[in-house]
Amino acid sequence: MATNNKVIAICRSGGEFITNKDDGLLSYSGSGDAFAIDIDQNTSMSDFKTELAEYFGFGVETMTLKYFLPGNKKTLITISKDKDFMRMVKFSADAGTVEVFVMPQESGVVNVSNMPASRSSRTTASEGVVPVITAAGEDDIVDEDMANDFQIDLAMPDESPLPCNFVLVDQKHHTAIQQWENVITGVDQRFNSFIEFRDALHKYSVAHGFAYKYKKNDSHRVSVKCKAQGCPWRITAARLSTTQLICIKKMNPRHTCERAVIKPGYRATRGWVRTILKEKLKAFPDYKPKDIAEDIKREYGIQLNYSQAWRAKEVAREQLQGSYKEAYSQLPLLCEKIKETNPGSIAVFATKEDSSFHRLFISFYASISGFKQGSRPLLFLDNAVLNSKYQGVMLIATASDAEDGVFPVAFAVVDAETEENWLWFLQQLKSALSESRRITFVADFQNGLKNAIPQVFEDAHHAYCLRQLADKMNTDLKGQFSHEARRYMLNDFYSVAYAATPEGYCSALESMKNISPDACKWVTESEPHHWANALFQGERYNQMYSTFGLDFYSWVSEAHEFPITQMIDEFRAKMMQSIYTRQVQSRDWVTTLTPTNEEKLQKEMVLAQTLQVSPPEGSLFQVNGGDSSINIVDIDQCDCDCKIWRLTGLPCSHAVAVIMCIEKSPYEYCSRYLTVESHRLMYAESIHPVPNMDRMMMEEAVEGLVAVTPPPTRRTPGRPKMKRVEPLDMIKRQLQCSKCKGLGHNKKTCKAD
Repeated sequence: MATNNKVIAICRSGGEFITNKDDGLLSYSGSGDAFAIDIDQNTSMSDFKTELAEYFGFGVETMTLKYFLPGNKKTLITISKDKDFMRMVKFSADAGTVEVFVMPQESGVVNVSNMPASRSSRTTASEGVVPVITAAGEDDIVDEDMANDFQIDLAMPDESPLPCNFVLVDQKHHTAIQQWENVITGVDQRFNSFIEFRDALHKYSVAHGFAYKYKKNDSHRVSVKCKAQGCPWRITAARLSTTQLICIKKMNPRHTCERAVIKPGYRATRGWVRTILKEKLKAFPDYKPKDIAEDIKREYGIQLNYSQAWRAKEVAREQLQGSYKEAYSQLPLLCEKIKETNPGSIAVFATKEDSSFHRLFISFYASISGFKQGSRPLLFLDNAVLNSKYQGVMLIATASDAEDGVFPVAFAVVDAETEENWLWFLQQLKSALSESRRITFVADFQNGLKNAIPQVFEDAHHAYCLRQLADKMNTDLKGQFSHEARRYMLNDFYSVAYAATPEGYCSALESMKNISPDACKWVTESEPHHWANALFQGERYNQMYSTFGLDFYSWVSEAHEFPITQMIDEFRAKMMQSIYTRQVQSRDWVTTLTPTNEEKLQKEMVLAQTLQVSPPEGSLFQVNGGDSSINIVDIDQCDCDCKIWRLTGLPCSHAVAVIMCIEKSPYEYCSRYLTVESHRLMYAESIHPVPNMDRMMMEEAVEGLVAVTPPPTRRTPGRPKMKRVEPLDMIKRQLQCSKCKGLGHNKKTCKAD
C-alpha cells in the first residue's frame, strides 16, 4: 500500500456485540457515539489513540481497540501494538474503510503454575477461571491434518493425576472464546469440507466447555459424542449426495454433564492453534511465530512456546496454501495450462530417474515477444536461493527496458546451482528466444557460467558482474592491506572498470599500482576485456552488475515459502501486474524518447551550445570545448572519442554539436531501444491468468502426465542465507593490532616481542 492512500476509520464506542444464532456472525448494537478519522501508514498508533481519547473521554492507557478483518464478522482482532495498527491499515487499504471499536481496557492475566490436576479438580467458567489450555511439550503436539481422515481423540486425559498449568483468564479471553459459541447451529448446517467441520466442532466444544470423542471418522461421515459418560450430546455430519458439501444430519444439543467445565489437561494441539491461525494467516501471510504466541496468549489465554507456534503455523499454512508435496505432482498440469492459457510460452520440467523433481523452466510469451521486439540485446543472469521446505535455487534471466526497469524474460527452479543446471537453463533460453542478434550477458564468471555461456551462445559477449568481481578481489587480497588501503584500492578498481577510454583505464590502473603492485597484477590477470568499459567489445549500455533484477529478488523473498505451483503463480501475477502498470504509464508519454532518456538528451543539447565545431574531414568532426579540450566525432560510425555515445546509446554533447551543425535532429542518432515506441513494443503483450491447480486436479481426469515427487533435499544447519546486495564500497573493518600494526589480531593476542 502506498503511504498516501487513506483509510477511513469509523470509530465506535458505547455499544455491545451480539452473536447471530443462525450463522455465528457478530454485529455491533447500541446507541453509542461514532465518528470518522482518516489514517494511513504514516499515522502512529499513539496519535490515533490520543484523538480517540479526546473524543470518547477514555484514558489513552485504559482503552482497548478492536476491528474486524474485511469479510469476516466472526473474529475480532485486538490492536495492542504499533505492528497491529499497521496491519489493520494495510489490510483495509483495498476496502477503504475499517470499523474500529473502542472500549475500556480490562484486567490483566494472572498465572498460577504447577497446580495439581485430576478428574476431580475442576473450576467453573462462572468463576472466571479456565484451566490452561497450556500446550504439551513440543514433541507431543498432535498433527491434525485430516487430509486422510485419521481418527483423532482430542478429549480428556487418562484417569491419573497430571501436572497442569492454569491461567486465570480475564473477560477479554472469555469474550474471544465466546465468538465460537454459534459456529455450529444445528441440523442442515453446511460446510465446504470435513476439515472445516472439524475446525468448527473444536471451537464449539471450547466455547461450550466440554470434551468430545469420535465414534466414526472417515471420508464420508463424522460422528461425535460428548466424552462425559452417559451424556446424550451427539452430532453427525456426512457428505451431501452428488456434491462436495458436508451437512449436519443429526444433532442432540442437550448435555446432562457439567458442560460448563473444561477438564484439566485439555491440550492445545497444533490443530487447536491452527483453528485460530487460519483466518489471520489469510490476512497476514508473514505472521511471525513470536507474534502468534503473544497474540494467542493475550486473546485466548493459551500459552505456547516459539517452536509450538511455528509448527502450528506450518500446519495452518499448508491447509491454506496446499500441500508442498502434492504441489510437485501438479507441475505437469501447470506446464500444460501455462502453454494453453499463454500460447507461445515455454514451460518444461525434468525429473531424475526416481521421478523426483530436478528442474523447471518457464518463459511467458509476453516476455519472449517483449525482449525480441523492444529490448536491447542485453540479458542479466543471476540466482536466488529458495528457503522453502524443499529448498532449491531460482535461476533468473532479466532484461532492461528503456527506462532501466526490470523486465523478467525467463526463470527456472532447480535443485542446485551447478554448471549442468546453468547449461540446461541457457539451452532452454536459447530455444525460447530464437534470437539472431548478438546478445551480451552480464553475469557471474563462476558457478559454471564462464563455460556454459559460450557453449550455448557461441557468439555472445560475457560481461563479468562487477560486484562479484570486486568481492573476489577483496577476498583474494584480504589480510594484505589495512582497511583504509583496501578502501582506496577498491575505489581505483571501480575507476579502472568505468573508464570509458584506454587512456582513462591506464591512468586508473597506474593509480592502483601505486597502492599495491599485487593488486594491479590481480586486475590485469582477471580478464579485464570481460568487464572494463575501455576494453569490452560488446554493448552493455554501461550496465555493470548481474544483480540488476532487485525487484525480482523481492518477489522471491515474498513467495519462496509457498508450495512450488503457488510460488510460480505468484511470480506470474507479479509479472502480469508489472507489465500492465508499464503499459498504462507509457500511454501518456508524448516525447520521442522515454522520459529519463529525454531528460538526459536535453542536458546534452544544452552543453552542446557551448561547443564549437570545426570543418569536417570526411565524416570526422573536431569539437572544441571552452576548457580547450578537443574531441573527434565520427558521425557515420556514431562514435566519439569520449566513448559516451557508444556506451549509452545517446549522443554525447560533442556529437549533438556536430548533429546540430549539419542541421539534423539528435533524435535520429539515438538508439531505437531508448524510444517510447520500443518501450511500448516491449510491453505490448500481456500475461494471462492460469487456472487454480487444486481445482483442476479435482475436476479434470489427468492422463498421460509424468508423476513428479519432491526432491530429496536436506536442510543445511544454521539460519538460511538470503541474497543480499551490499553497497559497492562495503568493506568490513579488519581487526588491526595497535602494538605491531599487524592485521587479524589485537594487542592482547599479539605475539610480537
